[in-house]
Amino acid sequence: MKFLLSIISLLALGGMVNAQDRLTGETFTTRSEILAQNGMAATSQPLATQVALDILKKGGSAIDAAIAANAVLGLVEPASCGIGGDVFAIVWSADEKKLYGLNGSGRAPKSLSIDYFMEKGLNYVPFYGPLPVSVPGCVDGWFKLHEKFGRLSIEEILQPAIDYGRNGFPVSEVIAYEMASNYEGVKDQPGFAQTYMPAGRPPVKGEVFVNQDLANTYEQIAKDGRDVFYKGSIAKTIDSYMKKHGGFLKYEDLASHTSNWVTPVSVNYRGYDVWELPPNGQGTAALQMLNILEGFDIGEMGFGSAEYLHVLTEAKKLAYEDRAKFYADPEFNKIPLEILLSDEYASQRRNLMSPDKAADTYPAGDMEIETGNTTYLTVADKEGNMVSFIQSIYSEFASGMVPDGLGFVLQNRGQMFNVQDRSHANALEPGKRPFHTIIPAFITKDGKPWVSFGLMGGAVQPQGHAQIVVNIVDFGMNLQEAGDAPRMRHRGSSQPTGSKMTNGGTLYLESGFDPQTLRELSKKGHRIGFGVGMYGGYQAIGIDLKNQVYSGASESRKDGQAGGY
Repeated sequence: MKFLLSIISLLALGGMVNAQDRLTGETFTTRSEILAQNGMAATSQPLATQVALDILKKGGSAIDAAIAANAVLGLVEPASCGIGGDVFAIVWSADEKKLYGLNGSGRAPKSLSIDYFMEKGLNYVPFYGPLPVSVPGCVDGWFKLHEKFGRLSIEEILQPAIDYGRNGFPVSEVIAYEMASNYEGVKDQPGFAQTYMPAGRPPVKGEVFVNQDLANTYEQIAKDGRDVFYKGSIAKTIDSYMKKHGGFLKYEDLASHTSNWVTPVSVNYRGYDVWELPPNGQGTAALQMLNILEGFDIGEMGFGSAEYLHVLTEAKKLAYEDRAKFYADPEFNKIPLEILLSDEYASQRRNLMSPDKAADTYPAGDMEIETGNTTYLTVADKEGNMVSFIQSIYSEFASGMVPDGLGFVLQNRGQMFNVQDRSHANALEPGKRPFHTIIPAFITKDGKPWVSFGLMGGAVQPQGHAQIVVNIVDFGMNLQEAGDAPRMRHRGSSQPTGSKMTNGGTLYLESGFDPQTLRELSKKGHRIGFGVGMYGGYQAIGIDLKNQVYSGASESRKDGQAGGY
């Protein structure tokens, strides 16, 4: 009880601190939307946003600008993203008036199977070292996107990141915090300290950080194309490094990699079509949540009410049980997406909820399966093309493994495989894509583009996506208000890696919610928690087709910036 009261006091204080003396808009809003006619970019780091705008002004497409921004982010946000990771994107083609989806995620090494972990008695893939490393899909994803939607040369696109790598950049506040908070687990991995701790410690805020190795790697890619990464000198360096340090990722795994164009999936939420990418990602969970929530009068409940937060949390629990059971590589399993996204199924799931009681457990759907830390950005160009783009190395600093002289860390996405149950949809198999957390999103209205958005942050992403949509559609917030509004995050659901929810998990609430709301939620049986830095990082671009004006938003939880011209 004392713990709950202290949380309530902290939240009440946080609510007062967060209030803004603004002339317009919600009191929790940190700034106005950015408005521009010719182009817009929103990223989690101002240097990346400015590079994206520079590319647009040179005549580059939205995709060109997104790749340029991502390359800069891989340098300035190394704990979250980089070319050692994967990429997903949803692209609105103004010419074709349709959406494209790209799955740029890599596969498990072909020489690694679940037997290795079972024989060693490991119930989970470790976070650090060589075992969780899967094929990095980012660079191939860049080139797939550029081949279809690019205008400028790759050399022009990567040059700003090369320059920052050579000349250095000042480390920003949030990035300095993330680097200082997350290096302990990876500092002893081969190559890490030499690359990210040249002074024997992580760089501090305001310090100019240089990464000559990454600049050289970018220069190689700009000059020789994607094959230098997957079949050339970079691939050979990764291969020899992994062999030297007990890894399973080989040259053959890199050489056989390819990204895939996929068809985005959607549900209609109160007249708006909300789009996500299908599994192996978790975007379908956001759509399942929205389908469940559509059966309630959310607007009448009111933002921040206990009634709303209760149904939101229970909808999350329900969707995440299906996420844990069904979401996996569709090349290895036939996933029942049509059922999962149907109105009938949403109604069945909704009927499991109690309006007055938080559930300790929920069953997943009983359909059969047939075998067979992240950065988000969004860019729009003058022609009306828009891209929702997300890229990640998974956890902070990922595996910690930095191949000799390359300047980037290899992702640890393989940690998301299930190594306890061979029959599980997400069980580790050679050449299989792991369950993925990173998800871009898009909203259309009457077949026309409306909002490109995303929210980085691991398992919070579908919860965050659903909250953003509800904030805009049900509560009438603009893009900036929708991102700045205090969020909830539920933790403790069953996971694709094998863990099960048995006690209802914990509902974490950001500062800004009414203390009375916490009391009411506690009475419904919710275990209330409090924490900072766990609610994601959001960017968005909307388009007003009548006036041909873009609106951009970037929230204050990161160092981000939306900018236009």
